[in-house]
Amino acid sequence: MKPLLCVCVPLLLAGAAGAAPPPELKVSKSVEIAASAQVVWQKVKDFDGLADWHPAVATSPIVAGANNEKGAVRLLTLQGGGTVREELVAHDAEGRSLTYTILEGVLPVSAYVSSIKVASTTAGHASVEWRGTFKRKSPSDSPPPGEDDEAATTTITGVYQAGLENLKKILEGK
Repeated sequence: MKPLLCVCVPLLLAGAAGAAPPPELKVSKSVEIAASAQVVWQKVKDFDGLADWHPAVATSPIVAGANNEKGAVRLLTLQGGGTVREELVAHDAEGRSLTYTILEGVLPVSAYVSSIKVASTTAGHASVEWRGTFKRKSPSDSPPPGEDDEAATTTITGVYQAGLENLKKILEGK
């Protein structure tokens, strides 16, 4: 039995060490809006307000902590079904930014951290940048369809794009 353990344990350890962790993925999208940075920030600043401007989100109430305070947790209920629990990591009213992380949910990502930042551009205009880093949901070297790098990146790109386009539409009245 001892000789068998001497052979098997090193092989198991080598196999575990040989598995590469999923790579960190990144998405960044931005939009320019014909409204002041202050007006845009008023629309996006509330951690519990995502449902007010993102077309894929039905509700976004705070379920733990206090709105716009570090540690607050919101529960997104998506229009097509499913939920996502997110925690506020930072809220900077003066810098017009907020950062949050996904705790659990239906999106095909893990280790997700995202920021939304509003900045003044030209007179009466603002830019909104939404960016995030994440890994695919499956840690496997051969992830199943829908849990691979492409699915994760495509999903987050779609989330950001749809949200920013709708935010622009709402604030520009188009």
